[in-house]
Amino acid sequence: MRVGLFGGSFNPVHDGHIQLARRALRQLGLDQVWFLVSPGNPLKPVAGMAPMAERLAGVRARIHSVRQRRLVATDIEARLGTRYTFDTLRRLKRLFPHVRFVWLMGADGLAQMGRWRRWQDIVSMVPFAVLPRPGYNPAALHGRVARRLARWRLPARAARLLPMCAPPAWVFLPAPQNAISATQIRASRAACGHERE
Repeated sequence: MRVGLFGGSFNPVHDGHIQLARRALRQLGLDQVWFLVSPGNPLKPVAGMAPMAERLAGVRARIHSVRQRRLVATDIEARLGTRYTFDTLRRLKRLFPHVRFVWLMGADGLAQMGRWRRWQDIVSMVPFAVLPRPGYNPAALHGRVARRLARWRLPARAARLLPMCAPPAWVFLPAPQNAISATQIRASRAACGHERE
C-alpha cells in the first residue's frame, strides 16, 4: 500500500489542500492520502489556532464534500502524542511496516524544512513530494535543503516511481498553483467579524 502523508494545521482546510492531495494520488500512484491534522505545529503561533477537534472536523467535512474515499483525515499525531514530523514518521513506520509512505508538502514546507527538527533524518526515512505554492517556489527549489538533496531529485515524469524509491528521494510536481492560504481565510473572516465559520 502506498500512502501520502500530508501534515499540517489545516487552520482551516481549503481547496488548495484538497487539490494538492488529489494531485498526489494521481501523479504518485498513491492508494490513499492521510491528512495528519497537527495538534500543534512547533513553528506556528498558538494565537489564532482553532481547537484540534474543530480543525479535524473541518478536514473530514471537506473530504466528505468532494466524495473522495481515498482521502483520510486523522488525528493520529494527537493519539500518538507526537508534535514533530521525525517522531511521527518513526512511530508510523513501526505501526505500519508494510506501508510505503511518501511525505507531501507545498513548496513553502520545503523552503522552511531546514528549520524542522532532525530534517536530515526525516529525508532519510521517507521519500517526499513537493507541490508548487505561489511566492515560494524559487526559494524552495534554490534553498539550502533542495541544494543539499539535488542529486536525489527525480524528474517529474518519474513521479510514480517515488513511493518505491529508497530515501533520500524527492520530486517537485509542477501543477496549477492555488494562491489561497489559511492565513488569508482567517484574515478575511476576522475582517467580516467572524472568527470561524
